[in-house]
Amino acid sequence: MEYKITTRNERETFELAQNFESEKFPNMIICLNGELGSGKTIFTKGIASALGIEDTITSPTFTIIKEYEGELPLYHMDVYRLDGGLDGGLDGVGIEEYFQKNGVVVIEWADTIKNILPNERLDIKFIIAGENKRVLVLEPHGKQYEELCEAVL
Repeated sequence: MEYKITTRNERETFELAQNFESEKFPNMIICLNGELGSGKTIFTKGIASALGIEDTITSPTFTIIKEYEGELPLYHMDVYRLDGGLDGGLDGVGIEEYFQKNGVVVIEWADTIKNILPNERLDIKFIIAGENKRVLVLEPHGKQYEELCEAVL
């Protein structure tokens, strides 16, 4: 099942992410996909804010993974520069270890590493529908993520 929600500005995208954080659980995996500038990092900032993280959140494009301490740890990944496959750039990065570190994992450009993503996760596709308008298509994988979407939307 897919869910669609439209946000009309960055504030609404930020607030939507805060709502997801309110239903957080350890080892929550949120996979974000969409064009540059579509709102992936804004969404991550909303989750971080609601987790009580006061650090400045930036996309970890060159470091791949940034860790933040909050109510639960936030593991923010940007895998844009990886070409996706254990033989193609992921060897030694240790991304899979983060899926079981009892935090919230947010992965930007997650389609790049689709072959190592856990079966249970929430995929969110960001579609630019205007200068500030975004359509978010949410696809939960697994009962826990279906319940998350039902609780938030």
